[in-house]
Amino acid sequence: MTEDADTILGQLPLRLKEARRAQGLSLDAVAKLSGVSRSMVSQIERGESSPTISTLWNLTRALQVDFAGLLDTAATASQIETLRSEEVPTIDNLGKNVRIRILSPPEEAGKHEVYELIFALDGSLDSQPHTRGAREHLTVIEGVLDVRSGESTRRLQAGDTARYHADVPHCISAIGVARAFLVVQNA
Repeated sequence: MTEDADTILGQLPLRLKEARRAQGLSLDAVAKLSGVSRSMVSQIERGESSPTISTLWNLTRALQVDFAGLLDTAATASQIETLRSEEVPTIDNLGKNVRIRILSPPEEAGKHEVYELIFALDGSLDSQPHTRGAREHLTVIEGVLDVRSGESTRRLQAGDTARYHADVPHCISAIGVARAFLVVQNA
């Protein structure tokens, strides 16, 4: 197999996933439209299975994408995925007086997650232990935050970053109002 063919096959899972999302379709919807099982669509998108030409043809027809364009290596090189502010998923019912904006793509959930934390007056986010080896990296953008990981506590101000274990109980508490970026890395 040539290097170009390897590149194309390596990019195919992401391109199919991008095409599905661009259409606003769930895995179930693509399965129904294409006749390809939901589990097979999921395996293909994760790069765990290589589709046959017939399967790929059915998927491209269901996703209304050009078969040749899907395999063109230049097709995705110039694309920029954009989420406008109002499109970024948020969580408001976790913690106290804190809004969590999910900045990382859904396929990164459980691996490498990026969040913006917006704390209203004296807001807090109290978390149970994540998976073994998990770590968090918190950077304060505005305000003052107290960070507790296990038995240790640190006060952070705008511009400060804390890196700490997240496989123990941990908490982020605002002193007043604050805003921060949080990266969660699961082992």
